[in-house]
Amino acid sequence: MHTVSNKEKLQNRVRRLLGQMDAARRAIEADAECTEVMQLLAAARGATNSLLAEVVKDHIRHHMIDRKRRRSPAEVRAARDLIDVVQSYVR
Repeated sequence: MHTVSNKEKLQNRVRRLLGQMDAARRAIEADAECTEVMQLLAAARGATNSLLAEVVKDHIRHHMIDRKRRRSPAEVRAARDLIDVVQSYVR
C-alpha cells in the first residue's frame, strides 16, 4: 500500500477520530444535550472527511504524479487540480 510512508501519521489521525467517536458515545450514554452530541458528531465527520482527503491525495500523488514515471506537464497539472477538487469537496 502506498500509504505506508504516512502510516504513523494516518494511524494517529484514526486514533484521534476514534477518541472523538468515543466522546460522542459517552455523551449519548450520559444523556447530554442534543447540541453537544451534534457538535461532537460534526467534529468526527470533519475528521473523517479530512482523513479520507489525505488518503485520496496520497493515492493521486502515487498513481498520477509519481516522479518515477514520466508524466506530461498537463497530466501533472490535472492531478494537482484533482487534489484541489478533493480538498474543497470534503471541507
